[in-house]
Amino acid sequence: MAKNVVVVGTQWGDEGKGKIVDLLTDRAYAVVRFQGGHNAGHTLVINGKKTVLHLVPSGVLRDGVMCLIGNGVVLAVDALFKEVDELTKNGVDVMRRLKVSESCPLILPYHVALDHAREKARGKSAIGTTGRGIGPAYEDKVSRRGLRVADLLDTKGFPDKLKSVMEYHNFALKNYFQCDTVDYAKTLAECQQLAERLRPLVADVTELLHQYAKEGKRVMFEGAQGTLLDIDHGTYPYVTSSNTTAGGAATGSGVGPNRLEYVLGITKAYTTRVGAGPFPTELNDGVGDFIGTRGNEFGSTTGRKRRCGWFDAVIMRRSNQLNGVTGLCVTKLDVLDGLDTIKVCTAYRYEGQVRSTPPSGADALAKCEPVYEEMPGWKESTLGVRSFDKLPANAQNYLKRLEALTEARIDLVSTGAEREDTIILRHPFE
Repeated sequence: MAKNVVVVGTQWGDEGKGKIVDLLTDRAYAVVRFQGGHNAGHTLVINGKKTVLHLVPSGVLRDGVMCLIGNGVVLAVDALFKEVDELTKNGVDVMRRLKVSESCPLILPYHVALDHAREKARGKSAIGTTGRGIGPAYEDKVSRRGLRVADLLDTKGFPDKLKSVMEYHNFALKNYFQCDTVDYAKTLAECQQLAERLRPLVADVTELLHQYAKEGKRVMFEGAQGTLLDIDHGTYPYVTSSNTTAGGAATGSGVGPNRLEYVLGITKAYTTRVGAGPFPTELNDGVGDFIGTRGNEFGSTTGRKRRCGWFDAVIMRRSNQLNGVTGLCVTKLDVLDGLDTIKVCTAYRYEGQVRSTPPSGADALAKCEPVYEEMPGWKESTLGVRSFDKLPANAQNYLKRLEALTEARIDLVSTGAEREDTIILRHPFE
């Protein structure tokens, strides 16, 4: 019986991870975020009520489930408390169950200013970041000049550390990007106020997780973004600044890799992408518009329209390899209801050859042309279906074909936004 489950997106994010984490945490003691920041947007719909989470783990709507933010997350403390306050206002008991690693790097106002300045300077080559300071904060971490939660709580040492790093970044903002600098006194005052509110939530998350393991408690690790946005394995440079693959669950929380018994890969029944970057199966036609409208494909964090396309089995096979996927969850199957024909990309044409693996880097992937296999669609509605044998025959055949092409078994199928609109073929915790 699996004790620890990792949930990761296997595409370019927005696969529906939040709903699945919320669904499966009925059997978990704790949920851990291990990378990313408040650029994530996990949407939950419970009894018709929509909740969007950016930092707080998606298990928060389950009574009694502990919610941990691991060291791999870059933390905007103001954004965290904005989210906490909203949840509390809606009757959710957050503060008693939320714990934050003292090793989380901080996102501060100068990171946001740098993010916006860099995107503006890139012009047409902009990456399409959320503009929330995620990349600059990770850059400070790697450069070993970043400030962490533990620094924030050090009332004596923090002012000097903040001043030093702000002088560095304000110099770049003023002299290189030629834009407004960030005020030190204002930033310090805001940080000092937030520090006292954050202090009761700070914990040794690594130690907590090892204690849970000793006690045989089940833990779920909740990834953000998607595999194809991984800083090492994604469509570089159109990627995020963290490791979004399953391996990040270990480094981003302090749990050993041998404690991660099951990896659940989340994928849509089609493909979407937000922002710039290559997208071989993108549909710039009526079918793409149909999928986008039916699937309500707008970013829950940025509100940006998502680009839509057919399912890409080539990149999915690679995602499954990178994550060591145990089982897949296919989401938004109902969006494809009504299509006469459904296409699946089974290979690429690249530099005169047909290949079944993706090339490295964004420039090479942009040159790939998809090789499609066509399958008959279905007219019947799959919305809310909760048993595999109740799905239309063509929908069943489509899912079986995806299993064969991606070389991974499908353990769950999501057929709607509500928690219960899910077909569970095999439960990850069993």
